[in-house]
Amino acid sequence: MKKLKIKDIEIGGDKLAIVAGPCVIESRDHALFAAEHLTKMFKKEGIPYIFKSSFDKANRSSISSYRGPGLDEGLKILQEVKQTFNVPIFSDIHLPEQAEAVKDVLDIIQIPAFLCRQTDLLVAAAQTGRIINIKKGQFMAPWDMKNSIEKVTASGNDNIMVCERGVCFGYNNLVSDMRSIPELQKLGYPVCFDAAHSVQLPGGLGHATDGNREYIPTLAKAAVAAGADLVYLEAHENPPAAKCDASSMISFENLHQLVVLLSKLYKLVRNV
Repeated sequence: MKKLKIKDIEIGGDKLAIVAGPCVIESRDHALFAAEHLTKMFKKEGIPYIFKSSFDKANRSSISSYRGPGLDEGLKILQEVKQTFNVPIFSDIHLPEQAEAVKDVLDIIQIPAFLCRQTDLLVAAAQTGRIINIKKGQFMAPWDMKNSIEKVTASGNDNIMVCERGVCFGYNNLVSDMRSIPELQKLGYPVCFDAAHSVQLPGGLGHATDGNREYIPTLAKAAVAAGADLVYLEAHENPPAAKCDASSMISFENLHQLVVLLSKLYKLVRNV
């Protein structure tokens, strides 16, 4: 399986890397506050860390859902986080024309699950040369991700991760099948497990998505035990007050406890 390098972080190496941060950029001050807290926490524990936050959540249920500061202001904030804390940056794009704009700020460009088959988006992201994290659609089998991967590799980029985030299970519900992790790994690239969005109840509040954050630790541990190469956890100092995806974010305190355990579990599973 291909291994990926970001600065001194090796995805799929001897240490479990963690992607974490607020779902969306709530403000410049909040992004810097979160990045400072999380960077210090991960550095103290010696766990490889990648900062995540979205500049625009363009795919939420309601027209009135908070989306973030937008592309231009959001990239300025992410660039400041990157320079201030010397941390890799991970965020998502929704339109092909955004790829060129983000390539000098983002270390990992994420393709949202609902857009994982959008050819123009995948090709534009691939052409940046950045690592591309393709989230598996909630409507797709793991082996079907081969086609999305080929759209990126055909564009000259094999810096790819694939991401499991649950599959639709009836109305307003997702289920995570841990068999998906080794199946996705058969495609030859590192597998990320998104423990935040896997606990969502899509549209469960009618006007917004609901979720069961209490299951985040259970799914994250199961994914690492199943062989995941990277874990994605959205975190907030006060999850109920978060402006987006409040019900599927973990508190900083609980995140700290969880990632220490996940790091130990990863080393046990891989015998390193």
